[in-house]
Amino acid sequence: MKNKNPSLTKFLSAILGIFVIFNLPGCATSPLPVPQGLPPAPKIALVLGGGAARGFAHVGVIRVLEQEKIPIDLIVGTSVGSLIGAIYADTRSSFDLEVLALKLEKDDIFDFSVFSSTTGPVKGDRLEKFVQSKVKKANIEELQIPFAAVATNLLTGDRVVLDRGPIGRAVRSSSSIPGVFTPVFHQNMNLVDGGVIDNVPVDVAREKGADIVIAVNIGKNVASKNVGNIIDITLQAVNIMSYEISKFKMQGADILIEPNVGDVGMMDFGYKEFCMRAGIDAAQKMMPELKKKIDAWMLKKQSVHKTGG
Repeated sequence: MKNKNPSLTKFLSAILGIFVIFNLPGCATSPLPVPQGLPPAPKIALVLGGGAARGFAHVGVIRVLEQEKIPIDLIVGTSVGSLIGAIYADTRSSFDLEVLALKLEKDDIFDFSVFSSTTGPVKGDRLEKFVQSKVKKANIEELQIPFAAVATNLLTGDRVVLDRGPIGRAVRSSSSIPGVFTPVFHQNMNLVDGGVIDNVPVDVAREKGADIVIAVNIGKNVASKNVGNIIDITLQAVNIMSYEISKFKMQGADILIEPNVGDVGMMDFGYKEFCMRAGIDAAQKMMPELKKKIDAWMLKKQSVHKTGG
């Protein structure tokens, strides 16, 4: 039997709906809960220290981090650490990085002058051009992974963080070892190697918001078997000085990886695979502790997430 009064039916339905809404517990005063997303993952920074030819150890460390699926959200590098870091920030491929590193020779980045400059026998143009030719992007802000190179203002002694502008120029500035490389005039400053004041710049990563900092120090063993000329002597002196300055700052890292590169000299490019292996071994050794740190951070955030704190 059809309803002869549809208007009355609609009216009664509306009244019933209002009655139900206002009589369900909490509906009149409490909004429906908004589903919350998953707690954020930690921002993980990789800090790569200076050490010239010993920097091949960084390649091994990066390989392990990639194999273990540890996400890298920020890379900060000094000297050779800026070189390795910039290439990886561009490619996100440890395989590509390793292929490039194994092909790298001293003459690819050191342009020694027959007529040595009064400010350094290595000009640095070759290093800058090498880096710029190996990255797909021109500027730091275009890299796949956020990146910063650390240099030193020679005139003021201030630390300079290069996180914008040409990649090659930033790496060159960060790597210009005083007495070996000619200082770089960049952004109205005379810049030299960042290792002069901060060889493993953990604090830069913290300032950029890193929750977990993985630092790689390749200068722990300051012994060197090769001090046969003025370049070797200068490099070794810088290595000793950098380590002494940085050894306390490095303790601010959550994870400190120190590959055992033995007495490999700063210019010993013939020990690439040895240094890479040292990086792999050191990173694998620290992996359980790193994963514990990440799990602890996540657990803490999940607890705060659940309580709404």
